[in-house]
Amino acid sequence: MKGIILAGGLGTRLRPLTKVTNKHLLPIYDQPMIYYPIQTLCNAGISDIMIVTGGNNAGDFLKLIGNGRAFGLNDVAYTYQEGEGGIADALKLCEHFANGDRIVVVLGDNILESNITEHVQAFAEQTAGCRLLLSKVNDPERFGVPELDGDRIVAIEEKPLQPKSCYAVTGVYMYDNNVFHYIKDLKPSHRGELEITDVNNAYIAAGTCQYDILEGWWTDAGQFESLYLATQLIAQQRLKESAACNASY
Repeated sequence: MKGIILAGGLGTRLRPLTKVTNKHLLPIYDQPMIYYPIQTLCNAGISDIMIVTGGNNAGDFLKLIGNGRAFGLNDVAYTYQEGEGGIADALKLCEHFANGDRIVVVLGDNILESNITEHVQAFAEQTAGCRLLLSKVNDPERFGVPELDGDRIVAIEEKPLQPKSCYAVTGVYMYDNNVFHYIKDLKPSHRGELEITDVNNAYIAAGTCQYDILEGWWTDAGQFESLYLATQLIAQQRLKESAACNASY
């Protein structure tokens, strides 16, 4: 299984911070934002990773991450997304990297408390399809929102005015190789982008979409409020870890 981190785009919602650097290189407490999705994949046992970059500061990723040795990796693959064509547009650049294997995709601005190993293992046991991770949120209208019927997702609606559940589809997506066929059939949305929600709905229509609900907190860090929240959450986590370490002595 291979890992893909989508860290392209222009980060317009975080200007003026992103006038001088890529959004995913901004700090979240004591580390650059991009470190967190890399660690999420590494903690799940995924060591074959590609990062999709974009904007005017793409070369800074190479300077910061290099070959990934700081994360115990042998190397890291990179590719470049021109402009802002959407998440699915960025993902299609990785077809040659996936090379028929299953992939775990993490958005570069997503920060999770919990380890996703058990979810990745559950996906590996699926015969086909995709697996999505959901999180209960207070503001589902900001995200892709699933309509649930028992253990099944009926449909996903992007940024609905009247959400049909209190869950958000997080930026962790697990796909078989059919994802690239679905992307090729997409048409741009009213935003002019290829939407990942349309990809997920294609899997739902095919009856091959599974989901899990994340334990612990989850947030994106793509706007000022959530960037601040992510920093607070990581700071609290570091304090707990430090306290637990000190208590063990």
